[in-house]
Amino acid sequence: MQLYHHPFDLDSLKVRLALEEKGVDYTSHHVNPITGKNLDSSFFKMNPSGRLPVFQNGSHIIYKTIDIIQYIERIAVVSAGSENISTSGREVIEWMQKIQEWDPKFFSLSHIPDKYRIYVSKFIRRVVIARMSESPELAGAYHRKLREAYQTEEKMKDPDVARRSEEHLVRLLDEVERQLGETPYLAGQDFTMADVVLIPVLARLVLLDLEKVYITNRPNIAEYWVLVQQRPSYKKVIGKHFVGWRKHKTLIKTWCFVHIRSLLKRY
Repeated sequence: MQLYHHPFDLDSLKVRLALEEKGVDYTSHHVNPITGKNLDSSFFKMNPSGRLPVFQNGSHIIYKTIDIIQYIERIAVVSAGSENISTSGREVIEWMQKIQEWDPKFFSLSHIPDKYRIYVSKFIRRVVIARMSESPELAGAYHRKLREAYQTEEKMKDPDVARRSEEHLVRLLDEVERQLGETPYLAGQDFTMADVVLIPVLARLVLLDLEKVYITNRPNIAEYWVLVQQRPSYKKVIGKHFVGWRKHKTLIKTWCFVHIRSLLKRY
């Protein structure tokens, strides 16, 4: 089983947490979307949207995060030798879907300084054009990706887009806060895949230095956040990448790659 992902990609983190929680072995492939590695023809042929993560088991390829997580659950049950294959219950699935409805893209981009965001956006567009010329058979998919990049830049000029994303996030967190006032975990007394989908959202807020704004002022979420950070899966998947020198190493390495390639005009 192969997983194509990146340590800072939100949906990738959800899938990796599920894999660790269920004890499923896999081969890890880092694909950095900021440096345009998700636009290489070999990856683009698997997933023409260029989005992460991508989960591959033989000839079976899955792109959607919840579908991947449910597939991992089935693998875990079969591997354990159970004849009754079960998946997450209705309440867990509803929470997973509710969290997935929030698109973090514009919220995250709105908290990145414009000069860096625009610089990377231009780099990505040039990468798309370069890959298009290298793989004309994929020109249609690359055109769609290029159009998507331009549309993103246009939407970022509209403050209402980021505002609506933030409002959606606040509504979600308020609902989570109410639920965690009744149960220790999102879907009840036990840790479930609903928590797996929520944890990376909280980690993204911490990465953006927004913990005080969105987590600390919600006491139930704040207590929950301390609790889930003790899990081995969190420490392996998120903790070691989001804390201290490792976080800065990843960001600096990525920025240097983009800057040098831009200077050399090698895309």
